[in-house]
Amino acid sequence: MHEQQNSVIDKADVGTGDKRKKPSSVYRKVRRKFAKTRLRVALTWLRHRGLGPADVFIAAYPKSGTNWSRFVLFEALTGKPAGFRLTNTLMPGIIDSQSQALRFLPGGGRLISTHEDYQKQYCKAIYLTRDPRDIVLSEYAFYTALDYYHGTLDQFIDSFLLTKNCSVYSYGPWQRHLSTWLESPIAGTDNMLVLRFEDLRKDPAPGFAQMVKFLGVEVDRDKIIRAIENNTVQKMREKEDKEPVRASIRGRLVRQGAVRGWLSKLTPEQVHRIEKHAGEAMTRMGYPLLSELNQETAESRFAG
Repeated sequence: MHEQQNSVIDKADVGTGDKRKKPSSVYRKVRRKFAKTRLRVALTWLRHRGLGPADVFIAAYPKSGTNWSRFVLFEALTGKPAGFRLTNTLMPGIIDSQSQALRFLPGGGRLISTHEDYQKQYCKAIYLTRDPRDIVLSEYAFYTALDYYHGTLDQFIDSFLLTKNCSVYSYGPWQRHLSTWLESPIAGTDNMLVLRFEDLRKDPAPGFAQMVKFLGVEVDRDKIIRAIENNTVQKMREKEDKEPVRASIRGRLVRQGAVRGWLSKLTPEQVHRIEKHAGEAMTRMGYPLLSELNQETAESRFAG
């Protein structure tokens, strides 16, 4: 099994140099406009053909730690250094070709990432969540840098919360995306593991150990720790510099991965607007509202 796996990895290393053509900016913009039409339903159906019951998914709303998690898991599970081309080839996303994806999970399953709402083809999944107040800032910075969005942050927040086409890829409001997963048939069963990005950032080793156990693969804890150390924000940024992806043309795919960065970047009015529509879902995931944080701060100052 490991010999076959290494053979596939070695082959995937071939022909992945800088000669690979990148889609033009015009093509990318047309593709994103297409993704926001009704034809997206057909596209989503096509992308989910060929999935099997042994496949496991890393699911999350965009900007919730998917790439970081994939890189750490790739290194921990394969023993190979994680890079953008190799990881995207052997541990692809649902929007990518899955022809070379490694079948290294029990039953010949593959590990595939997805930003989609829950789909019936997802029989087993790791679901990552992140505070939407941080997500909206990361999404806004990302898409404005890529010249895909030209409105204000206030307009983006409204789109993020209220409209179906809240981002370039039309994943819908964060709170709705969350509910499709937490109320799915696999929620609350042994086939779904829910983890918060913030908890992973604070203490990654236990969280990734949980993921590996959930995947049904035995990996030495030291390998997990080394994989985490090899994929810090700084090291992933260096990898992106060496292997620029489409998002690197104007912006940067790997950002800071901030926790509670919104506290210094969103106005109270913007925070209240987010909490008005997503507050119930936030509380469900244990994200304190601004009023609760203010109360904690006040109590801390009083105690001091």
